[in-house]
Amino acid sequence: MSVAMVTLGCTRNEVDSEELAGRLLAGGFKLVTDPSEADTVVVNTCGFVEQAKKDSVDTLLEAADLKENGKAQAVVAVGCMAERYGKELADQLPEADAVLGFDDYPDIAAKLRAIVAGGHHEAHTPSDRRLLLPISPVERDATTISVPGMGENVTGMIGGVATDFSAVRARLDDAPWAPLKLASGCDRRCTFCAIPSFRGSFVSRRPSDVLHEAQWLASQGVKELFLVSENSTSYGKDLGDIRLLESLLPELSAVEGIERVRVSYLQPAETRPGLIKAIATTPGVAPYFDLSFQHASNAVLRKMKRFGDPESFLKLLEQVREYAPTAGIRSNVIVGFPGETEQDLEILCDFLEAARLDVTGVFGYSDEEGTEAAGFTDKLDEDEVAARLAHVSNLVEELTAQRAEERIGEVVDVIVEIIDDVDGEDGEPESGVEIVGRAAHQGPDVDGMTTLVGDLDGVRRGDLIRATVVASEGVDLIAEVQ
Repeated sequence: MSVAMVTLGCTRNEVDSEELAGRLLAGGFKLVTDPSEADTVVVNTCGFVEQAKKDSVDTLLEAADLKENGKAQAVVAVGCMAERYGKELADQLPEADAVLGFDDYPDIAAKLRAIVAGGHHEAHTPSDRRLLLPISPVERDATTISVPGMGENVTGMIGGVATDFSAVRARLDDAPWAPLKLASGCDRRCTFCAIPSFRGSFVSRRPSDVLHEAQWLASQGVKELFLVSENSTSYGKDLGDIRLLESLLPELSAVEGIERVRVSYLQPAETRPGLIKAIATTPGVAPYFDLSFQHASNAVLRKMKRFGDPESFLKLLEQVREYAPTAGIRSNVIVGFPGETEQDLEILCDFLEAARLDVTGVFGYSDEEGTEAAGFTDKLDEDEVAARLAHVSNLVEELTAQRAEERIGEVVDVIVEIIDDVDGEDGEPESGVEIVGRAAHQGPDVDGMTTLVGDLDGVRRGDLIRATVVASEGVDLIAEVQ
């Protein structure tokens, strides 16, 4: 029986999809990439913000059409939206044959077979997953619950160490990079975010499991590891050592076959000097800082239940650049948060101009049910939020283009991701190839790309190529091979 995985949302979801694919493969299913050619379609949904939820529903409806126009016998929803809404989603979306929560993941193959055979799966009633583990991090035992993407029930154990991840993870593409989970869940209580309620409390993976999965990924041809979690700066706090990531990074970068290690999802208030130094100076680790500022006004940040101000954030960036002057730095900000004044917005814009970030994601505030901010009474008009979103987005577009232009003349190491034939002009035959990859300051999917020019003979996907930046186009670079 064939199955197609369709993944929406963030890189953490990509890990979860590959874990589900591995379990399905081990359970006798055949993986196919085209949903129209699959007996069953599993949609890994995103439940982060309203647009993501809409995209998830649209994708499920498109997959359901395949039961009429393709060979699909069943369409199943999994992922964050499925976990967050459970029975409610199942009732409102009868086009999906089943809605599976995180607790269904360990025996996904058996449940999927039963659903395809016409069996009824009773969707779960959602609950706050933070309540499944003790409040104290060091008292948590993640093996007592289902935590997606953490490599549970790995086959092949030597001395209690996992050695074979093939039964719980199957690569769904052949990209030269892959996400690798450090941890799952979050202990923060940001007033705009519902993620902790359905992802649960923060739990770290054992360093040995992270390391051995990295070795398995390297054996699959992966060249760059992208370390993901809801909050990588908290890694190790539940294992008794908050500095665990600093000691793990050199081990990961030393894995045979791995060219680069990249850390994502850093909380500014938790980013300590030792971690900055480790990321900025460890050989094989990209000097790349994914810092979730969310705003710069102290008044807005307090309402978000976050910490910081322009001075502390700029000092943090100064520390980063003292170790690595050309470090890549990206962030996300929310504009139009309840109570945000024009002065608050000006503070944010002034900070963005001073920060010289490589990439900034800009989001307009919208209510998320179940969050504290949804109950705030000082909300801005939707048109005003949209106007502020447009203003800050335009500013960011200009600033990030300037930052890319500043990189002209830099020597960068580019991991090759794409090799495409280039069509000649006016219908002429192919005139060559276009080779595109990412430099150390460019994270996967969202941070821009680098196009290589010059002597490209023999270059293959996954190669690490040294080149000099000669031009920029927005956040994208053009670099000449040395």
